[in-house]
Amino acid sequence: MRGLWKLASVEAKLFAREPMGMFFTLAFPLVMLFCFGGIYGNKPGSAGPGLGMVDISVPGYIAMVISMTGIFLLPIRMAQYREQGILRRLRVTTVRPPTVLAAQLIVLFVMTLLGTALLIAVGRGLYHLRPPSSSLGIGGALALCMLSFFAFGFMIAGVAGTTRTAQVIAMVLFYPMLFLSGASIPSKDLPEVIRHYNQAMPLTHVVTLLRGIWYGEAWGHHLTEVAVLGGLMVIGVVVSAITFRWE
Repeated sequence: MRGLWKLASVEAKLFAREPMGMFFTLAFPLVMLFCFGGIYGNKPGSAGPGLGMVDISVPGYIAMVISMTGIFLLPIRMAQYREQGILRRLRVTTVRPPTVLAAQLIVLFVMTLLGTALLIAVGRGLYHLRPPSSSLGIGGALALCMLSFFAFGFMIAGVAGTTRTAQVIAMVLFYPMLFLSGASIPSKDLPEVIRHYNQAMPLTHVVTLLRGIWYGEAWGHHLTEVAVLGGLMVIGVVVSAITFRWE
């Protein structure tokens, strides 16, 4: 356990020194919030009964943070560690392989939650963001979404042989989902044909689940999202266990 927390501490310091990771996890969602909040404001009723644009946008921006850490930062970092021989050296130490992976997960969990907390704090402070109906409910939804996308990220890391390959796969997956899933642009503003096909994107189900639970919908209304994300998590764990390479 001591080795786990020591390794997690080192990984956190390395993450903090990486400008791209810090920007896209903490700053980029806030930039989106300032841009769309400044344009549309958060007038109640402008985006639904009792909801403003910021109210429906913030859960989407949180989904954006989850996807960024899960399918962009995680696989690229693991591919870099493999190419640089870091994983090979760690494997021959007393630190067990599951500890290495757990340390990565702890840092990503913390950074994702920090990005989420910043969004909520700024949203409430500047735009009177409506708080979640249930802290426990939104916490459970966040945990499910993060675990599924982190498993997805490890799957990409297992398939990608090099850092360049991991970057290409991550960009091909991330950017279409960013703009077409409802994370950056509310789904109601997308053309009907896109709303039909974006159901094949995992991030669409993250956005739908977070928005629904945030505003008091029962879990029973989101069984499809739970099934899709749970299935993604299981598939990600199985595939990454089969394909993951330490060198």
